[in-house]
Amino acid sequence: MEKITEQPSRYRHLEKMTVAELIGNINREDQRVAIAIEKELPSIGRLITAVENCLRNGGRMFYLGAGSGGRLSVLDKIELPNTYGIEKGVINTILAGGEEYLVEAREEKEDDEEDAWRQMQNWRVSPEDIVIGISASGTTPFVSAGLRKCRELHIPCGCIVSNPGSPIAALADYPVEIITGPEFVTGSTRMKCGTAQKMLFDMISTTVLIRLGKVEDNKMVNVRLINNKVVDRSVKMLMEKRNLSDYDEAQKLILQFGNVKKAMDHLDAKIK
Repeated sequence: MEKITEQPSRYRHLEKMTVAELIGNINREDQRVAIAIEKELPSIGRLITAVENCLRNGGRMFYLGAGSGGRLSVLDKIELPNTYGIEKGVINTILAGGEEYLVEAREEKEDDEEDAWRQMQNWRVSPEDIVIGISASGTTPFVSAGLRKCRELHIPCGCIVSNPGSPIAALADYPVEIITGPEFVTGSTRMKCGTAQKMLFDMISTTVLIRLGKVEDNKMVNVRLINNKVVDRSVKMLMEKRNLSDYDEAQKLILQFGNVKKAMDHLDAKIK
């Protein structure tokens, strides 16, 4: 396979560039990411549909990754319960070395082929679930070992990689290959590859949870009341969606029922 992610940067002598030149060139490279993703929307759609069907049938989704991609997937799954009101454990991350080492960047753990299946066993991952391997190179041993086990046990799996024709893509039922080209700093896949991964995590989780009814119109009607800003947003959302004029009364309903969706259901039931 061709490791495009390891090819030399298109730019030379970065240390001689001005600030304006550096940020202009980085921005130019970042613009390639959205174009690369657009080319793969059909394969992304197939993966998302598989995830939706899995969650709709009571299964769970697991990101499986190491390095920057794995850490970014942790950030995605952390935010979803509060944003969309889902239960913890529906969307998860299996990170090389374990989430407890998130901030330590234990990059050596990406070579640990035993760790992936050990963690998957702790989660009791089964054919009712779906696993998404994350690897910019498409060769990370931790990820490839996990997906190989998925294939053996008939556990559905997808992947997000940034090199064409990779071993990890060959193991995946729903491969997504986002070819962003050489990095601005040669081999620094935390840059364009990381940006592509973040965009895809947003795309996958947001689309799936919209499809599962966690959004109405364009509003987060299941958002949890985690701070004053969100309470105020929820009150105004309820007032708009049910044509209420009394802020204090709407706030009482929000605090009583815990989110906009439940407060709306209560009001609708009273009308019936």
